Amino acid sequence: MDKYIKFLANINLFKCFNGEELSKVFEQSFELKEYSKDSIIYLQNETCKSMDIILDGAIIIQKIDAEGKVLPINDFSKGDIIGENLLFSVENKYPMTISAKSDVKILHVDKKLVLKLCQSNKCFLINFLQLLSSKTLFLSNKITSTMKTLRQSIIEFLIYEYYSQKTNKIKLKMPKKELADKIGVQRTSLSRELNKMRKEALIDFNNKYIIIKDVELLNELHVEN
Repeated sequence: MDKYIKFLANINLFKCFNGEELSKVFEQSFELKEYSKDSIIYLQNETCKSMDIILDGAIIIQKIDAEGKVLPINDFSKGDIIGENLLFSVENKYPMTISAKSDVKILHVDKKLVLKLCQSNKCFLINFLQLLSSKTLFLSNKITSTMKTLRQSIIEFLIYEYYSQKTNKIKLKMPKKELADKIGVQRTSLSRELNKMRKEALIDFNNKYIIIKDVELLNELHVEN
């Protein structure tokens, strides 16, 4: 645990403490665990009992629908914190499955320790509340994003890249499978919608580029959305 104290001191939540103080904080009420790639960390509806800090590696939050399809929701990596928004909730169960995207090491901070720090250290309490507020905003934006239609998400992506790359010939910086994951759909659904947009003369595309055929029209559609 000692080798992670310096790392923890650089996380906003613990910036109130120096190395020696943090060492005392983590003398008890924590668990350091390693998970291998693809292993399940939390099942959907499992009770949240700790605030978890990712020390190494990455995790992925996924939703499994009624047909058994896995929908990636979000990734979290080294330095990110999960569970803090559920820890003191009346309904403190994970709404989705969380698994290891790579080999990952997680510091599980017991609920009692979090409560003790909130009661005894005003600076920690403020940082904790800021963390909760930021997570709430993040989740709200995420929900808003998932409410968009697939076409709306594609148009938003293309408009952003058009202004970023300053060309209507958008170079794809990721495979279409990864783009589909980010939008939150299956690869086949993305391909189907891109083909529809090509037939409507909105775009053309190949494996490396998506060409916007009518930038003005796409901008109008983006504003309407």
